[in-house]
Amino acid sequence: MKHKLEVCLSPALLHLYDTTDCNVVIIDIFRATSTITTALHNGAACVIPVASVEECIAIGNQTPNSITAGERDGKVAPGLSYGNSPFEYPADFIQGKTLVLTTTNGTKLLHMVKGAANIIIGSFLNLDAIVDFLKNDDKPVVLGCAAWKDRFNLEDTLFAGAVASALQQDFAINCDSARAAIHLHDASNGAYLSFLKNSSHYNRLSGYGLIKDLEYCTSKNLHPIVPILRGNQLVGL
Repeated sequence: MKHKLEVCLSPALLHLYDTTDCNVVIIDIFRATSTITTALHNGAACVIPVASVEECIAIGNQTPNSITAGERDGKVAPGLSYGNSPFEYPADFIQGKTLVLTTTNGTKLLHMVKGAANIIIGSFLNLDAIVDFLKNDDKPVVLGCAAWKDRFNLEDTLFAGAVASALQQDFAINCDSARAAIHLHDASNGAYLSFLKNSSHYNRLSGYGLIKDLEYCTSKNLHPIVPILRGNQLVGL
């Protein structure tokens, strides 16, 4: 019997899904999960995802060789040293360091998940690695979209559709949000960036001059790694 695969379109809907003993994929394409994937692939010792700026600063102060980073509303949060751009974490900077990260949407959703078998981090940058992990681990799947302040967004659902489309022969999909995500992905024809150019988050971040970030975050399979939560730390598989 096939395990089920479901898509949760917003953290506000997470209470409707049973994540117990599931593989839960946290999706925040613009930009938290893309940045986490990049940092770990580039050699970060780990990423500690936290919900608040205050907690980020406190953990950073207690953790040797750490970097405090994050954003609120797309901009570097006051009191933190770095932001939420994947370009801020090249190998020659991040290797061996602990990244303590807080973001508007993605790290919030991660801390809401209860009872999961595994919590992993998904982005277009590690799409095939995520698909392979879910296919091989033989557990029910919930693809959790971080959305934007609980409101549906296009880019996270597009990625959920990419994963669901790749796995639809391996899992039982009786979930209309998963079906909708697959239809959305099919409509994009794989041209993710151009498909998202009229989206609200694209317009928000491009208004800050972050076009290169958006291009990078819609690139497939640059980082074949699966960030997975171990205790309070994300590490790479």
